[in-house]
Amino acid sequence: MAARRGVVLVVFLIFAAIAVSAAGLIVTALLVGREPSIDRNSTLVLRVNGDLQEMEPVGVIGQIFEAPPTVRSLVDSLRKARVDTRIDSVIIRPTGTAALWGKVQEVRDAILEFKSSRKPIIAYLEYGGEQELYLASACDKVFLMPTSSLDLTGLASYELFLRGTLDKIGAYPDALHIGDYKTASNTLTEKGFTPAHREMSASMNRDWYDELVRAVAAGRKMSEADAKRAIDGGPYLAEEARKAGLVDALAYDDQLDDDGPVRGTRKLEAKSYVRPDDNYGAAGAPRIALIHAVGTITSGESAADALGSVSVGSDSFLMWMRRARLDPSVRAVVVRIDSPGGSAIASEVMWREIKLTHDVKPVVVSMGDVAASGGYYIAAPAHAIVAQPGTITGSIGVVTGKFVLKGSADKLGIGVDAVSDGPMSQIYSPFRPFTPEERARVGAQMKSTYDLFVSRVAEGRNMTTEQVHAVAQGRVWTGAQAKARGLVDELGGLDVALRIAKDRAKLDPSREVSLIVYPPKRSLFEALTNPFGASVRSGGVQSLLQSPASAVLDPLVRAAATLTRFRRGEMLTLLPNVFWRQ
Repeated sequence: MAARRGVVLVVFLIFAAIAVSAAGLIVTALLVGREPSIDRNSTLVLRVNGDLQEMEPVGVIGQIFEAPPTVRSLVDSLRKARVDTRIDSVIIRPTGTAALWGKVQEVRDAILEFKSSRKPIIAYLEYGGEQELYLASACDKVFLMPTSSLDLTGLASYELFLRGTLDKIGAYPDALHIGDYKTASNTLTEKGFTPAHREMSASMNRDWYDELVRAVAAGRKMSEADAKRAIDGGPYLAEEARKAGLVDALAYDDQLDDDGPVRGTRKLEAKSYVRPDDNYGAAGAPRIALIHAVGTITSGESAADALGSVSVGSDSFLMWMRRARLDPSVRAVVVRIDSPGGSAIASEVMWREIKLTHDVKPVVVSMGDVAASGGYYIAAPAHAIVAQPGTITGSIGVVTGKFVLKGSADKLGIGVDAVSDGPMSQIYSPFRPFTPEERARVGAQMKSTYDLFVSRVAEGRNMTTEQVHAVAQGRVWTGAQAKARGLVDELGGLDVALRIAKDRAKLDPSREVSLIVYPPKRSLFEALTNPFGASVRSGGVQSLLQSPASAVLDPLVRAAATLTRFRRGEMLTLLPNVFWRQ
């Protein structure tokens, strides 16, 4: 009897603790959600970190407490400040470097648009590298901390090759791909660049470098030749950077308001200025759906793992697209893609939904950092495709394969034997390579998938299959290169895509629209019942992700985690992601 009372007491205390916690979170949400008062003569401070997100975190912390800024929240802050009479000036504080360029370019575009208000906008660098200077150079003035440096070293891109490591542990990657430039499997099968792989990577790196030179030249009022010499002349000490004309003055943060445009104003942090919500825009305004396709493309529902890496599931995307297509109040759909691709089957499912919507109302694609392979596949049926000059896109190709672990098992003294029925029953055996017959069968499936991919692009882009094949074969392009080859219509960010969507929906271009965002923001109840987000994955790979990892090991573990999301033998339209930039 006493034991039963003890169990009842414990259960009661658990439920009481949950109720008290929930009540506390609700009160906190109400307090945090109040619109802050903003003084006149304010200076808005925008901190641009290197890991710009497309969406807010899905967990309870991201729902209630401060979340990292998204690309959209930064752009919206600048758009709002441009017409807000309470905001006199803006300080941009780049605080980190991203691996890629698309989202950084979108923020820079927003800075340039803000300057049309003729309000002062300055940049403050505690430290500066290429991307920090890229953003800062768009501002009226650039300040650098006196004891810091401007660490300009040019651009270098690195990719990891694991074949030597796999050889040491006795693992053999039996991979197949279509297209000399389809390099997703090269990470596993090669020890260095193939000629085609090197050519492609060098071409993209040079395109990013040239864009940096053009931006610095325009922002610092130099010729492109002088800007190139200045960039190549780094790294600089602070005073050297000032003499080179790359910064205007040296100052500490507290000295920014000693004189100039910031003097006499009150600093306002961006987190207190714009609060993202499900919808943007005025009530009663025409509605446009904004659907995010962010992360690796997989079958099933969208999900997140222990490190916050996300996947976009075809089932979830199908549901969002159908809602937008069937809602008569939604005048157009903008699909924001930031994805390296993934499952060819899931990509086809998503392609189908976009194509069906295309036949009913305008569909425009806006690309973020990456919209390649499967990410480009799903973009193909849109009425228009918009990308930044530095977006990674294209990669029209297919890859598949398996790991053969017999050598690893032998090294560990593990014996493996099998019985089977059917001539193809061991086609995906991890203990022997493909036989010639099996390789031919897999190759035929890959050819079918590649031909379908090419035909989808040809149909969507009004090109012949021969024209698509010439720019396909797995080749990755920057957004600027893709536009020159007919794979992209316009260069720009989400605002450009929205302008095109409004035009195709025959809406007044000067009128604001209401954005209906998918996936919608989760309710407080959903956040409380699943505090770490949708379908958090666990397992051996994810436990590795939770441990400290070096700059080299982290992308490897993430790549391994990505592979666990696909079916056995699945055809992949996937961009290589074991990559980082310096």
